[in-house]
Amino acid sequence: MRKNIVLFIFFLQAGFLFAQSGLKIAYIDMDYILENVPEYQEANNQLDAKVQKWRAEVEQKLNQVEQMKQALKQESPLLTKELIEEREDEIDYEVQQVVAYQQKRFGPQGDFITQKRQLIQPVQDQVFNAVQEYAIKRDFDYIFERSSDALMLFSADRHDISDQILKMIDRQSRTERRENKGADIAEDTYKSVEKAKEDKAEEAQRERDRLTREKERENLIKDRERARDSARAARQAAFEARRQKLLEDRQRRRDSLDRVRNNKE
Repeated sequence: MRKNIVLFIFFLQAGFLFAQSGLKIAYIDMDYILENVPEYQEANNQLDAKVQKWRAEVEQKLNQVEQMKQALKQESPLLTKELIEEREDEIDYEVQQVVAYQQKRFGPQGDFITQKRQLIQPVQDQVFNAVQEYAIKRDFDYIFERSSDALMLFSADRHDISDQILKMIDRQSRTERRENKGADIAEDTYKSVEKAKEDKAEEAQRERDRLTREKERENLIKDRERARDSARAARQAAFEARRQKLLEDRQRRRDSLDRVRNNKE
């Protein structure tokens, strides 16, 4: 709020200076520009495709967990208490894996935020460079960004240079396409190779994750079995100790009876 007030005072001062000294002031609508830049749309489409893929993977994992729960519910009457506990531990582990995957993809430091920044930042830089060039060529004193936190209470359309910035970006893009026309095939081939490498790397990572999950699940089951075996061994040892004590007590009573009989004789 304080920032908006400061910016509002600045705009009032800028308007006063404009009236007094003829300062050239303009503004752009960054959202409008980005929505009309093909590179931005392409970057968004790439990111959306990945997001859809990640969401499908999360949904698949959740479905697998739900299937495990339903299977346990149906089979529990036929299972021992130990087996039910093992299955419950396995389900809990899978739930934790889903939560970890969601954080990896959509968390505050996840792939979505990182890749959005990587895909969109170059386009934003392109807009910034075009604004700088336009301001220098047209001798503007101030160019503001309308869709930021600035409190712009009124802005006349004649000061909106968003379309001019779009034209500059379009001209620059056409120039770059002409200069790079001869390298398009090689670039496409490179992208295809890179995509194949990326897919292969993702597949390898999924396989490593799968093996890691299996190993952790095996360790969990082994730990559970060791704990169960240890408890069983302790119960068996306690039973043997009680049995031995009963035998010893019985033998002592027999010996006592024998001594009594011998004394009477």
